[in-house]
Amino acid sequence: MIFSFISSFLGIVTVAYFHQNFLNDKDLVLMIGSFGASAVLLYAATHSPLSKGKNLIFGHLLSGFAGVISFKLLSFDIVLCSAFAVSFAILLMQSTDTLHPPGGATALIAVVGSEQIHQLGFFYLLSPVLSGALILYVVAFSMEKITLGIKNDKQHPL
Repeated sequence: MIFSFISSFLGIVTVAYFHQNFLNDKDLVLMIGSFGASAVLLYAATHSPLSKGKNLIFGHLLSGFAGVISFKLLSFDIVLCSAFAVSFAILLMQSTDTLHPPGGATALIAVVGSEQIHQLGFFYLLSPVLSGALILYVVAFSMEKITLGIKNDKQHPL
């Protein structure tokens, strides 16, 4: 539990610091919400198939793509656009075996985010989506190595 706490704290604070000068406060809060759900899976439900690295990265990327496409095609009706973005994200994740539930929020953010998010277009996929997912993954991978090292160290009391 302590390593879950430390990992999630490090992951979320790093994502927030990395993107704070790039996104306005509203969009940053939305992205942190999506990545916060990823943090629960990565750092607390580590054995879940939904927390695999490929699911994290491709789930967010495909969902971001679904959101951007949806906004470009259906921005005239935000309700229809939102529903289509999430449903399209689910379809893409299921068809590629990369289901990651927080991806639904990533798709939705591309639709309901501010004009700043909309102006990013497909660059939304690189930052904040890919950069945020990679940060969370690197923290998870690093903390896993640290915890395995502690468990394998016979002289360490833990």
